[in-house]
Amino acid sequence: MNIGELSKSSGVGAKLIRHYESIGLIPETRRNDNGYRLYSEEDVHYVRFIKRSRELGFSLEDIKSLLGLWKNKSRSSKQVKQLAEKHLEDLNLKLKQIKDMADTLKHLVHNCHGDHRPDCPILKNLEMD
Repeated sequence: MNIGELSKSSGVGAKLIRHYESIGLIPETRRNDNGYRLYSEEDVHYVRFIKRSRELGFSLEDIKSLLGLWKNKSRSSKQVKQLAEKHLEDLNLKLKQIKDMADTLKHLVHNCHGDHRPDCPILKNLEMD
């Protein structure tokens, strides 16, 4: 199949597929006599795997590790779990940071009169070191 068909089958744009191939997430594919890439059903699985991993927020580096584990049939699920647990910790930290930012902003918005007065606690907070 060509890159357009792979794109349609996987739900990932052709430009992104080429990028994944250039950074080694997708194995280099063979080409036809005209130099066009030819993809297999296995490539569809690779791209879908990458897409789902990205949807879960894994970095490209983590996805490379996950792909290696996925291909290695003698792998230990412990390795996969450790990688996923680390990612979950990172996500929980980001959630806490976002919640803290939202709480601060909510407080600032509540204390800003939002009228004709020039005094604004939001701007005062932003100018603080």
